[in-house]
Amino acid sequence: MDNFDNLSASEKAEATELQRMIAIEQQKAQFQAQVHSFTDVCWDKCVDTPGSKLDYRTETCLVSCVERFIDTTLTITNRFTQMVQKGAH
Repeated sequence: MDNFDNLSASEKAEATELQRMIAIEQQKAQFQAQVHSFTDVCWDKCVDTPGSKLDYRTETCLVSCVERFIDTTLTITNRFTQMVQKGAH
């Protein structure tokens, strides 16, 4: 997809910008999917019976659940990055 040899300078710039915009949209979609996953798992874990508002226990459970997911995701991502960097050397 990076083969821009036959394009003019302005077409190359447009193609590069389009690729950048697509990458941003893919990141947004990935983030939304992650949020959806957090919501599903944490909702099932923390909410016994839905009501008109969250009680303190449920809210605390939801916050802790999401924070654990974020911490775990960051740990795994960092570990994977370290493994890739070690493999590249």
